[in-house]
Amino acid sequence: MRIAGSVALVTGGGRGFGLAMAEELQTHGAKKVYVGVRNPADVDHPGVEAVALDVTDTGSVAAAAQRCDDVTLLVNNAGTGALHVEGTADPDMIKSMQRVFDVNLYGTIRAAQAFAPVMLRNGGGAIVNVVSDQAWYARPILGAYAVSKSAVWNFTNALRVDLRPKGVQVLSLHVGFMDTDLVRDLDVPKNDPHQVAAATLDALEHGDEELLADDQSKLVKGTLSTDQGYYLDPPALG
Repeated sequence: MRIAGSVALVTGGGRGFGLAMAEELQTHGAKKVYVGVRNPADVDHPGVEAVALDVTDTGSVAAAAQRCDDVTLLVNNAGTGALHVEGTADPDMIKSMQRVFDVNLYGTIRAAQAFAPVMLRNGGGAIVNVVSDQAWYARPILGAYAVSKSAVWNFTNALRVDLRPKGVQVLSLHVGFMDTDLVRDLDVPKNDPHQVAAATLDALEHGDEELLADDQSKLVKGTLSTDQGYYLDPPALG
């Protein structure tokens, strides 16, 4: 996938990693960058075009795909989480997990289903699904989020097999915590979102289909087939 001259849409692109990705796309020469947000009036950033997009609403996603009919690169970044202070015993877990799945998994599916045909009409392109290192392990306090990202990873694998022969590259991005407002109060190591975004675009241009963007992701995946898998006893949050 060549970034220069591409037309990109970033879901959840008004802040955090989504905005960093939009800025890096501009730096890498994208011809046009859309950011999908619930309220376009909240976005005032030079060079990007804000588009109304709620990934939990099939009609909203379809309308965005109709409006942005020149897209060749989709970055499925929109996401949410939930904290379960009682861990897996939290009585609210199923209710909050339904909400998290509606954004993280079903939102990714809705966007991919809406925009893949757009890319095919435009001669091909690429989809980046922002997954997580937590696709491969789960802390009880973040159980709903981790389970949703495991599901996103597997959907991404299916999507890749489906779209690769049709000329659409599918990249799965795995990374630990990034330095955004979402985890501002957590005392944990954090990645620079701009560095992760730049590495993602480089991976796309290299033709990669999976990116382990930090040492944490490499560590976690590297232990999956060992007797001491990281997922067996992940450290608690600081």
